[in-house]
Amino acid sequence: MRSPNVKAQPQDVVKDASMIKQKEMMASHYERLTGAPQTGAKVASTFVPGNLNELIMCFDLVNNLPEVNAIQSGLRKQSGGYIMEAERAGHSEDVCTYVKSDIGMMMKGNIGPNGKQLPNPDVLLLSYTGCFTFLKWFELLREQYKCPTIFLQTPYMADGKITKNMIDYMVKQFKEDVIPTLEEVSGVKFDIDRLREYLAKSAKAEDDLVHVLQSAKNKPSPIDAYFGGIYYIGPIFGAFRGTDDAIDYYRFLREEVDARVAAGKGPVTPDGDMGEEKYRLVVEGPPNYTSFRQFWKMFYDEGATVVASSYTKVGGTYDFGFRHDPSKPLESLAEYCLGVYTNRSLPMRIDMLVNYINEYEADGLLINSIKSCNSFSAGQLLIMREVEKRTGKPAAFIETDLVDPRYFSAANVKNRLESYFQMVEQKRSGKGVAA
Repeated sequence: MRSPNVKAQPQDVVKDASMIKQKEMMASHYERLTGAPQTGAKVASTFVPGNLNELIMCFDLVNNLPEVNAIQSGLRKQSGGYIMEAERAGHSEDVCTYVKSDIGMMMKGNIGPNGKQLPNPDVLLLSYTGCFTFLKWFELLREQYKCPTIFLQTPYMADGKITKNMIDYMVKQFKEDVIPTLEEVSGVKFDIDRLREYLAKSAKAEDDLVHVLQSAKNKPSPIDAYFGGIYYIGPIFGAFRGTDDAIDYYRFLREEVDARVAAGKGPVTPDGDMGEEKYRLVVEGPPNYTSFRQFWKMFYDEGATVVASSYTKVGGTYDFGFRHDPSKPLESLAEYCLGVYTNRSLPMRIDMLVNYINEYEADGLLINSIKSCNSFSAGQLLIMREVEKRTGKPAAFIETDLVDPRYFSAANVKNRLESYFQMVEQKRSGKGVAA
């Protein structure tokens, strides 16, 4: 096998060894998931923000994440067809394209990324953390699968603080609804010591993930915290948090990134080691997955590295201090759900982005406004103006979509990026940015 840092031919994609390892982990998970009907394992469908993987594992359930399935379909250029199928069935153009990709995939046989049919879920577990679309999505899935549905209500962080009442409210739901239903579905009795064991493993992996993310404070940054970050967050935001596999992966990733820092190297891109780091950016909003490599190339061709992003916090804001805590297991799960990015108010999001620009010495903020994602896109103009005001650094918009190829205009994105980099250069030269 070629060394992961060797320059590739144009049609090839270079990956760090950690990226290859992550891909293998995700493949093994899908094999376990699609093999559930044969092994007798039961399946819980849930979402990434606020997911309760440690709790799910206590009941021997296999984790299925519908939005990750949509991402995989987008990366494989299959989501466009699924979305059209869902729209022909009556779903609006304005509906989240994750939802339409998932619904369309079900209508076309529910074939997963490994080419095998995904099993019907035995339970739907929604730990609601601020994205209203998830509520409607699970209503559609409940109609389709006719299985038990658990709704864990997470209070919104409107005032920016987690209170004891919030924690108590969620713990009460765990004890009276979530855990009893999971026991009934699985036939497995809840063991809180087993949960504590998984939470301790989560915290260990989370320490190494934070080390990796904060390595971007180096110059040059050894990672791209947006495009490369998609690989890094996969295991911990999905089916591996709380496992030995996650501990091994993040230890491996940390060693790999530390070696790049020691060598003074920037990130690995799909075309090999990145050249000179000319721009350091903070990015708000999800990426486009249907043209992921082309999208990333527009950045590294200009020497732009993303040193921090909000999107890589949708499954946990660990870099602001949270760790799963085995000494208070149910309270810790509640605190985790409360703190994820989608449950944070606009002032909290602005504070986070300002913090990133200052701490990571970024040149400015770039917002990728997603056409069909209200959870991120609502309020982004306010975010942009406030971040500019508080940091003195330029901010700009580009517009794409999650997994709908109809809403990715390469020429438009490229033109806007080039204009933005000109704004950064003007700011550096002291000429300011035109209003």
